Amino acid sequence: MSIAAFRPSPKHDEYRKLAAEHMEHDLEPTDRNALVKASKRVGLTTTIGTVVGLGLGVYAAYRLRKVRLSMFNALRAAEKPTHVVFADGRAEPVPDITPYLQPTRWGDVATYFFFGLGGTIFGGELGLLVGTWSASRLVSKDPARKGRIETAYRRFKADLLRREAARLEAGKDSADAAAL
Repeated sequence: MSIAAFRPSPKHDEYRKLAAEHMEHDLEPTDRNALVKASKRVGLTTTIGTVVGLGLGVYAAYRLRKVRLSMFNALRAAEKPTHVVFADGRAEPVPDITPYLQPTRWGDVATYFFFGLGGTIFGGELGLLVGTWSASRLVSKDPARKGRIETAYRRFKADLLRREAARLEAGKDSADAAAL
């Protein structure tokens, strides 16, 4: 989803007012309460999933850093060859690559950042899925409520499409007049 979806625009305010009108006229108070409760459920589970995902990502980064450090210490303590002797008797020195394998502060920062970011995204998306599932169960628990909400949504969408069609027709007429 693009971040541009959260940018305010005059059309968004108009759509929000239209949705509020339909919620007021087409739904009963219990239906509105159920929708508000369902939306809060989605938000709560998404927030919890994001926080848990961030925690797990940071924990995984910590564990990875610890393993990387222990592997480096084991490599540094191990006996390493200093020369390679070929079949013709020629000996070539083997360079010491230990300093290049040493964990760095920037590597640790990158590990924590990317694991934390990945955990946040994964946890947030998982929380959104679970919250949406839970909210849909809450709304569809009562078949009569589900029917009223679906009818109200269809009416809202029809009004929205009518307004959009009127806006497009008005824009088309003004563009044709400007071209002549």
